[in-house]
Amino acid sequence: MSSRAPRRFSAAASASAAVLALASALAACSSGSDAPAPDRTGTPALRGEAAPTGGSPFWVDPQSDAARQVEEWQAEGRTEDAKLLKRISERPVADWPSGDDPAPGIRRAVKGAAGQRTVVLVAYNIPHRDCGLYSAGGARDGRAYLDWIDSFAGAIGDARALVILEPDAVSHLVDGCTPAEHHAERNQLLADAIERLKEQPGAKVYLDAGNPNWIKEPEKIAEPLRTAGIAKADGFSLNVSNFETDNAVKTFGTRLSGLLDGAHFTIDTSRNGEGPLKDQGDESWCNPPGRSLGTPPTAETGDELIDAYLWIKRPGDSDGPCRGGPAAGTWWPDYALGLARRAGA
Repeated sequence: MSSRAPRRFSAAASASAAVLALASALAACSSGSDAPAPDRTGTPALRGEAAPTGGSPFWVDPQSDAARQVEEWQAEGRTEDAKLLKRISERPVADWPSGDDPAPGIRRAVKGAAGQRTVVLVAYNIPHRDCGLYSAGGARDGRAYLDWIDSFAGAIGDARALVILEPDAVSHLVDGCTPAEHHAERNQLLADAIERLKEQPGAKVYLDAGNPNWIKEPEKIAEPLRTAGIAKADGFSLNVSNFETDNAVKTFGTRLSGLLDGAHFTIDTSRNGEGPLKDQGDESWCNPPGRSLGTPPTAETGDELIDAYLWIKRPGDSDGPCRGGPAAGTWWPDYALGLARRAGA
């Protein structure tokens, strides 16, 4: 897992009836999120202790890297650091199932949610993934990918799941990073993946659309999203693993929605509390210093087009071997602690 960001380019009003309906669909028995409401200026409303997770519609993994780190630091007597890290460990973050076999991880999440919460999953295994960069890889070919998606969907079963489909995949078609000979296959694979995932009665699917500092003009990605089958999805996702502010993403997403027949969208707010790092060149997206956690995950967004604020990038996972970080997707406790500490400043 990398930063889901461009490589060569750099990403409370009362809830409306539609948003309340979504929260009800996601949470069933839940009454909605207890997390602080997002500040409309784009500054995260995360201050002090993490809110209880009892009212959240999304599943919190009790065995996450952050949760294990809290236990380790508590045992070592690092009680203040452990307390800060609970700002991550006690909140729902997305699960990125294995590219080898997604089923075991998904089944574990579904079992943990126990029918009471929605699991948030990322399908990230498209062939020719990440254009050979920090998160290169993916399925060996189209047939293997569709088999993987079938296993992914089957493991969801009848559970409630929110699936972010293939971060970067469409944006890399637009920015020229993915060679032209792979475009037709990728579009068909994404369309087929949406159809297969939507066969699961509790699954909501959001096709990734990058971030507003990558494909800067919504008009440039609207038609590619249509070609990739977004009409059969529940909407699109924005800002995955990036740092653009809530307001910047909301503005972009609203414009893009208008080009896609009013499609809804989700926003990754996992690390955007301070916004993007400025004037640091092409890798400003990669483990930037001075960042913080953003708006806590919630389905009560106060905006009828925004279905959820989510922590898709797992806060504390490295973007790649830059600025002293480990390999992409590797847990980096010092970076996680910085995100958590600055969120409470």
